[in-house]
Amino acid sequence: MIKRLFAIGFIFVCVSIAWMILAGATSTRTNSADSSLKSRVSQLWGAPQAQLPPHIVTEEKIRRKVESVENGNKVEKIIDDVIVRPIAIDSSDIKVDLKLDHRQKGLLWYSTYGVNFGATYIFSNTDSVVRDIKVALPFPAERAVFDDLRFELDGANWTSPPAPGEGKITGWTRLAPGEQATLRLGYRSQGLDRWAYKFGSGVSEVKNFKLAMRTDFDAIDFPEDAISPTAKQRDEKGWALTWEYRRLVSGVNIAMAMPEKLQPGPLASQIALFAPVSLLFFIVVLLTIGVVRNVDIHPMHFFFLAASFFAFHLLFAYLADQVSIHVAFGIAAAVSMLLTISYLRIVFGAAFAFLAAGTAQLVYLVLFSYAFFFKGLTGLAITIGAIATLFVLMQVTARVNWNALFATRRTIEPVADPVS
Repeated sequence: MIKRLFAIGFIFVCVSIAWMILAGATSTRTNSADSSLKSRVSQLWGAPQAQLPPHIVTEEKIRRKVESVENGNKVEKIIDDVIVRPIAIDSSDIKVDLKLDHRQKGLLWYSTYGVNFGATYIFSNTDSVVRDIKVALPFPAERAVFDDLRFELDGANWTSPPAPGEGKITGWTRLAPGEQATLRLGYRSQGLDRWAYKFGSGVSEVKNFKLAMRTDFDAIDFPEDAISPTAKQRDEKGWALTWEYRRLVSGVNIAMAMPEKLQPGPLASQIALFAPVSLLFFIVVLLTIGVVRNVDIHPMHFFFLAASFFAFHLLFAYLADQVSIHVAFGIAAAVSMLLTISYLRIVFGAAFAFLAAGTAQLVYLVLFSYAFFFKGLTGLAITIGAIATLFVLMQVTARVNWNALFATRRTIEPVADPVS
């Protein structure tokens, strides 16, 4: 008995090492692919976007005389200095529509999205003289595509293309003292992972601000460096969110993190790393059933059963980037259970194969592995399963005479036929 336990332990250690190698290989495939695939997704779909408010300034030229010495003679020159003064935005009315569109590349899903952005800004000339005012709208991302781009300053459409390398749209208007101007702008674009609206750099002040956001997804998530909405309401497709302030001074911004799908690569690695625990439960349960029902399970039987467990993780890891992750899991589970049940049916009969081994494999391999699909509940599900298993094993083996069992197994030795 002791020798068999050592043999089973040796098989368990060898298969556990194989699982660690598989988990490392899957993780390497995922990480190496992510470095190149994410760049490709950004080029095709766009990068994370962060929209800034328009930068509004007055540029006043002031002439001054400067004396310099040239060839020993004093020379007076007139230099035009440009003094730039920022102009505060009186009110901001912004509408954002986010549509989620997951894209899969290799062993990873990427949270891409489409955004429809529209805004109306009002500002005024607070000086006592007529001013020429420059309005510049920065783009939310360098690598992005913008459709239906609108930039209307006092009703006049912007028609000139942005200057190369500037990454912004620029317009000019002339305002009399106290006169107001209205800037209307918008675009349709697409990005990756996260959309944000920044009030400015560092701590910024906004007045009469309102941003209304609609999403077509339920799993809204605000990053740690973002401010929560002042109002939110569910609708048929997702959420209607509102940020509204009369006067706000803040160093954080408005942001929305796109929901993530289950990642096939990391999930396959996690399940493979947990596999030794599943196999340990399976071995203990089968050994206990063997003791209670007097079924003699040899270490070689456990070798083939461990191989059928490993086949599940191997097949799942290499199917996950070819088909849906749930389909890959179902195929791998069915193949592994078919290997186990068909083998043990021949060795110990259909009853043991289906009721004992099949049920144990369904619980400890399939259900325990599927618990990783539920983020945050994996540990609880496995803990409940482990406690339930302990209870059943204690009840089933409570009347087993372990001293007599181990003593019998030690004293029985094969007797050789006498040689005459």
